[in-house]
Amino acid sequence: MLDAQATAKCPAHAPADHPKVQKPKVGILLANLGTPDGTDYWSMRRYLNEFLSDRRVIDYSPFLWQPLLQLVILSTRPSKSGAAYASIWNNEANESPLMTITKDQTAAIKADLEAEYGDNIMVEFCMRYGNPSTQSVVRKMVEAGCHKILFFPLYPQYAGATSATANDQFFRALMKEKWQPTARVVDPYFEHPEYIEALAQSIETAYAKLDKKPDVLVCSYHGLPKRYLVKEGDPYHCQCTKTTRLLKERLGWADTEITTTFQSRFGPEEWLQPYTVEEVARLAEAGKKNIAVCAPAFSADCIETLEEINEEIRESFEHAGGEEFTYIPCLNDDPAHIKALTTVIRENLGGWL
Repeated sequence: MLDAQATAKCPAHAPADHPKVQKPKVGILLANLGTPDGTDYWSMRRYLNEFLSDRRVIDYSPFLWQPLLQLVILSTRPSKSGAAYASIWNNEANESPLMTITKDQTAAIKADLEAEYGDNIMVEFCMRYGNPSTQSVVRKMVEAGCHKILFFPLYPQYAGATSATANDQFFRALMKEKWQPTARVVDPYFEHPEYIEALAQSIETAYAKLDKKPDVLVCSYHGLPKRYLVKEGDPYHCQCTKTTRLLKERLGWADTEITTTFQSRFGPEEWLQPYTVEEVARLAEAGKKNIAVCAPAFSADCIETLEEINEEIRESFEHAGGEEFTYIPCLNDDPAHIKALTTVIRENLGGWL
């Protein structure tokens, strides 16, 4: 791609003192949850403070929640979370696996799209929490000449606490721009045929490496408070169960070979059930000694998959008598996943290129 400064020029027939204008481009901005900058106490505290202060994530009254968060939770949780991150940290690159994988995904998608569209596009990524911030990347894209931006939250299933807050931050960034680019937001892709195919291929590849087929595949999705569905109409639960059903149909399996569960419960209220950590123990006690677990709601492996599933949830299964536990990695930068994501992007670029 040409250097941004090299492509800047005055519009035709404009006065000599007219500000230079970049060659118009279409931007594709991928967005994921975020990551701390390091595993130390203050890096973790900054990250957790931003994350847990988001009203889309924790919607309790700030007058009640903020004193508890600032005085109690953020006094102890950064150290505990830092230790968990340290157990999975990419020490060579000095970054979290989520950051490494998101960079790899972005590079692969960029290479695919640039092969077709050349320097008419710009592909970047941002994080809802932490760095690179949504605002900084939107500013970078506008400065580079992106008159149109396709914003793509990398969450297959929609939830207010993930997709919506990412969109919120994107629109906040646009509010700061004097000359706002035209914007589109990608719909959730939980039922897209190529996403389901990529999931199915990852399961088949993992199973082909095992000596014996697992008794059950547990599709573990990140949880949400139950009231988000029951009282507030969040579609997340329905979209998760549909993803599992479509995956089951693509694999040609019986209902007993696959199940939907929810992980990462936080706080005292009831969340979507069954809880993964409890369900894997129940399966072991019921004689299902060989299980596999995948995480279809995560586009990239992160603390919830590499540490929570592969350590905490595995321990729950084994403590209850389970014998064989297979964690199937997220789709990450697998070619089938990149193909699915670029297909979704091309479908959403209609009329722009």
